[in-house]
Amino acid sequence: MKKTVLVSGGAGYIGSHTAVELIAAGYDVVIADNLSNSDCSGVEGVRRITGVEVPFVEVDCCDKEAFARVFAQYDFDSVIHFAAFKAVGESVADPMKYYRNNLLSFMNVVDLMREYDRHNIVFSSSATVYGEPDELPVTELSPRKPATSAYGNTKQMCEDILRDSVAAYDSLRAIALRYFNPIGAHPSALIGELPRGVPQNLVPYITQTAAGVRECLSVFGDDYPTEDGSCLRDYIDIVDLARAHVAAIDRMTSGDATERYEIFNVGTGRAVSVFELVHTFERVNNLALNHKVAPRRAGDVMAVWADTRRANEVLGWRAERPLDETLRSAWEWEKYVRKL
Repeated sequence: MKKTVLVSGGAGYIGSHTAVELIAAGYDVVIADNLSNSDCSGVEGVRRITGVEVPFVEVDCCDKEAFARVFAQYDFDSVIHFAAFKAVGESVADPMKYYRNNLLSFMNVVDLMREYDRHNIVFSSSATVYGEPDELPVTELSPRKPATSAYGNTKQMCEDILRDSVAAYDSLRAIALRYFNPIGAHPSALIGELPRGVPQNLVPYITQTAAGVRECLSVFGDDYPTEDGSCLRDYIDIVDLARAHVAAIDRMTSGDATERYEIFNVGTGRAVSVFELVHTFERVNNLALNHKVAPRRAGDVMAVWADTRRANEVLGWRAERPLDETLRSAWEWEKYVRKL
């Protein structure tokens, strides 16, 4: 018998890819999204890739009464919660927007799961909870540092809400996935990252610069104490990341989870500098990017990458797609969107 998963924020970048991988793994999927940072093309892409007429409900998770109707209408076993604002820089400039949206939507999910007797939740957390780490790579036992942005702080606070809720309510089981920097697109080029307005993440800015949508790519800082002066990050392919969510759902629904609340890092375990990423994109796509160095950006940390051994060993998951392939897929998606 198939099991059903509600994917909140499922029309977005990570949510749509996760919906595809869930369906490929044999799950039924219901997508809920308010389309504040996405559009229906993500849902249509999921349907085209899978051949499944996936149910979609346009709803704001912050509107508890409206969101409750989704719980009443659909009989799902598990929830994967993506619905949140996610731009670090914007969250520094407008923190209340992030606290109001990210916390309320998550609390509504937890409340409704209890009210409607739904048991399993995978929370979309982030490596930002580690702040500027003392030691690298970071493990799940690395201390959480004071967040450098409101976005990062909402992830820490939601983790705390989840931990306390699982401790208080026997019906809940949870996994928080702390992922690093998702990039790339589905190999079909039918879904990918499509930010509204000016991209806040590096790779869509790279691809839009290559496509001529943006005049110049800014690299924020070349004076960090790293080999080439730019920040170091752990860039994970979006399909690999989506499959980690499937592994988490598998673990909970199969009864394999040994604890009711578990945390896993989801990354590649490899540090890549901003300049290395830019030059790799140029090489694999045979392009030259117009780029310049800009001042450091508020909220950015110098370096962070993952120790993924726990996810590899316990979830049975590991990142597989090479960086070249990922950056090639990002450009194929951009060309598809721009009809180049």
